[in-house]
Amino acid sequence: MNHSTTLRCRRGLRSLLAALCTGLCALVAVQTAAAAVLLPYAETACDGPASAAPSRATTDAGPLVGMTDTAAYFPLLRGRRVAVLANHTSVALRSELGDAAHASAATSAATSAATSAATSAATSAATPAASSQQLAMTPAGEGWVHLVDLLHECGFDLRAIFSPEHGFRGEADAGAHVQSSVDARTGVPIRSLYDGRTQRPSDEAMRSFDVLVVDLQDVGLRFYTYYITMLRMMEACADYGIPVVVLDRPNPNGRHIDGPVLDMKYRSGVGALPLPVLHGLTMGEIARMAVGEGWTPPCSLEVVPCRRYTHATPYRLPVAPSPNLRTQRAVYLYASLCLFEGTVVSLGRGTDCPFECYGHPDLAGDFSFTPRPTAGAAHPPLEGRLCHGRDLRKLSEEEAAGVGFSLGWLLEACHGLELGEHFFTPMFEKLVGVGYLRPLILEGATEEQMRARWHDDLLRYRTMRLGYLLYPDGPASEL
Repeated sequence: MNHSTTLRCRRGLRSLLAALCTGLCALVAVQTAAAAVLLPYAETACDGPASAAPSRATTDAGPLVGMTDTAAYFPLLRGRRVAVLANHTSVALRSELGDAAHASAATSAATSAATSAATSAATSAATPAASSQQLAMTPAGEGWVHLVDLLHECGFDLRAIFSPEHGFRGEADAGAHVQSSVDARTGVPIRSLYDGRTQRPSDEAMRSFDVLVVDLQDVGLRFYTYYITMLRMMEACADYGIPVVVLDRPNPNGRHIDGPVLDMKYRSGVGALPLPVLHGLTMGEIARMAVGEGWTPPCSLEVVPCRRYTHATPYRLPVAPSPNLRTQRAVYLYASLCLFEGTVVSLGRGTDCPFECYGHPDLAGDFSFTPRPTAGAAHPPLEGRLCHGRDLRKLSEEEAAGVGFSLGWLLEACHGLELGEHFFTPMFEKLVGVGYLRPLILEGATEEQMRARWHDDLLRYRTMRLGYLLYPDGPASEL
């Protein structure tokens, strides 16, 4: 990490600590929608604020994502060939952009408005037991801008868009291969890092740009893959001497730090670093930790922090981070329910409530569902079979937010099915990150006994983590 990065991080941390001491702990404004739409080109932010932008008064209480601090990163990009690692989550309100965006000397005005295209979300005839508004794949309403569009409007030399799992528009299935293409709005090539052939760019692609900007919305889980793609790009940039700028975003599960710490012999595409299941870090903090601990080759790293944020600050996502995390409740329950991906139990892929329910044909329960092909789940587990289990939509969002990492539902399903080893698949160890949990579960150990096994590892991680924080944990931290 260079000296300027260190100074910037220290200044940001001091400011946030001061804000915390004065009691500034913010609640984020709700930005949700029932349908997903692609926004048309709006007026360029470089020549003045968009007339349709909402008032700042509607968002002053919430955190400001790194993308809005244009004064911090625009100077790092001017005069350089720019690439971005981004997807549909790389958005911000124009009204929250810094003055640098409005004062930028762009040579051209915005193009005429593009035709708005709508994307359909999976719906169901079933009515949820308790409402949790659907998160749109793109934010509804006027006033939002994508990072790619912003940089293009402001005259930056944008050479490439690198896309992670689910693709640039966030619509592909989990693990699905996504082909490279061209962004229709800007003409910038989109280079997929999930095309089934390579996990890092070619030599030709790496030599096409001078600086990489990373802007992805993570959800705070070790097996959520966006941070892994960031690390691979950081390694590639280190090899070519290319600086990396991370525009940070809040962690919606940031107050939780829990679960087994990854045993690196189980390292995989769903777990790349010795982190617990819930790691309590933002993408910027993960990048700092990876460099500081020597887990990635040293690279020139600049993190543009969020403002008005602590790890205890509630943060409601403005868009769905991936196709099957469709509600804020699902984002909260993901840490506990994703373990079912390593079992014979369905967690609701192919329904209107993935990661908000679970079931199996032979499991007892008062809730039933039948997985069907849907957007984001072309061939879901147990497709076409009537499953019985639990509907967790009965939990309020506040209750779901407090769950953190729990083995309770997994243990209930395992003991209810009585399948022994056949309950699990090889994916289980990759997700949970350790080899000792499966035998403990089969032996009938309690959750408290299992927690004792990862207690010391988690304590060491928590101590190490403190050296890389950009934001205070706050009074609600589970440290």
